[in-house]
Amino acid sequence: MSLFKKFVTVGGGTLGSRLMGFARETMMAAALGTGPMAEAFYAAFKLPNLFRRLFAEGAFNAAFVPLFAKEIETGGIDGAKRFSEEVFGVLFTVLLVLTVVMELAMPLLMRTIIAPGFEGDKYDITVRLAAIMFPYLACMSLTAMLSGMLNSLHHYLAAAIAPIFFNVAMIAALAYGIWIKADGVTIAYYLSYAVLVAGILQMLVLYFGVRHAGMSIAFRRPHMTPNVKRLLLLALPAAVTGGVTQINLIIGQAIASMKEGAIASLQYADRIYQLPLGVVGVAVGVVLLPELARALKSRHMVEADSLQNRSIEFVLFLTLPAAAGIFALSDEIIRLVYERGAFHPDATVTVAAVLTLFGFGLPGFVLNKALTPGFFAREDTKTPMRFTMISVVVNSGLSIALFPFFAERGIAAAESIAGWLSTIMLFIALRRRGHLNIERPLVTRAIRMVIASVIMAVAAHYMAAYFSDYLRSGSHALTQAAVLLPIVFASFVLYLAIVFAIGGADIGMIRRNMKRRGKAAQAIPEDPA
Repeated sequence: MSLFKKFVTVGGGTLGSRLMGFARETMMAAALGTGPMAEAFYAAFKLPNLFRRLFAEGAFNAAFVPLFAKEIETGGIDGAKRFSEEVFGVLFTVLLVLTVVMELAMPLLMRTIIAPGFEGDKYDITVRLAAIMFPYLACMSLTAMLSGMLNSLHHYLAAAIAPIFFNVAMIAALAYGIWIKADGVTIAYYLSYAVLVAGILQMLVLYFGVRHAGMSIAFRRPHMTPNVKRLLLLALPAAVTGGVTQINLIIGQAIASMKEGAIASLQYADRIYQLPLGVVGVAVGVVLLPELARALKSRHMVEADSLQNRSIEFVLFLTLPAAAGIFALSDEIIRLVYERGAFHPDATVTVAAVLTLFGFGLPGFVLNKALTPGFFAREDTKTPMRFTMISVVVNSGLSIALFPFFAERGIAAAESIAGWLSTIMLFIALRRRGHLNIERPLVTRAIRMVIASVIMAVAAHYMAAYFSDYLRSGSHALTQAAVLLPIVFASFVLYLAIVFAIGGADIGMIRRNMKRRGKAAQAIPEDPA
């Protein structure tokens, strides 16, 4: 299967999940707006969701996948099965202990880290919601392990579609709450139980996917074997690195809890920009890591360089116009997706401003996903961790400095700047070590992609201004959709026309570069430095 087809498989499944996420967030906005129960739910969900991101996108994709792939190469399926069972026994035990400890510590964590600005009933409800949802962490951590196994076995679909079940459960809970006209507190509880159910469903989907791929997992008594120790040594810094965005969001949320409505505003904007970040970034990160690890293990350095260049090119080709579109149409997008029910026009202005600032950081966040596999595939998780910690410090300092003046806008700006800083440091480190050789055609095409994206953004802005009477507050949602969606489509078509016309991309390049180059790759020993 070509690299492009693998990106499409993972990205397509993620796209389906993110589109359903839009439907979920639209219903959330209508039911709860930016009010106290929306903030209570989002604050309570932040802790288990943080761990989910750390495990699913950090530790297991960074540490487990290369080691599992190595076991397949050296010990075959039997060796990989034995390794996975060793990991499962330790992981299950650790998660059980962690869940108990975190449940007991939940009031303290909420007061000091998650939402220090919450008080009274809002604080009490948030603690109870978090206690209901935290076991979701255990389900999703095991799901992450199963997902890593499937990706290493070249079975991408089950892992890509599993998140859809999360949105199905959430939408069902919202629909039932709205149908019976439940109050905000009741809907928040429904959503919390739906999160737990969704975690169980996703774990079962991945388990049956692994069985379908020809492997089974049995529980083994926890034992610190050499392979498990190696995994843990790699996983801890990888978890921190993979969760840089989530760590920054936790910091931002703690600060935002000091202002009513700020947490919800950040969450609603985050949902929009997570669409391109998830579809492109997660697809590239999930597919690139096992492919790059396999090329390096086989000493195919030319193939490794090609994989990284193609991934960066794929990221820029799609995220530059996405960021430009966010700049040009943030108000119109937020108004169409959220502005109804309890979500008022003044909230649209605030959330749109936050989304614009997130859009500035979008290419940096996605490039981060394409660069970190260059370290993880070489079993180096400490270097990205150091860069992550620097970016977290910068994010914290900027958030604290900007919040008194710009509120949630300051937090969004701090997160975007910190994301770009992390990406730049990763890029420089890879270049200095000789692990990333940027091809000259990639540089020239990237410049042309930027030009095409700027032209597209200007065109989208003027099209929206021309049809502003149909896109303003108070217009029917169907009217807004009938006007905005063609504008988005026309803008992207314009981008494609320009980028192909000026040489930023061509059909032959896409067809040629997205094919695996294993046969043509030369086996060159890696520089030990």
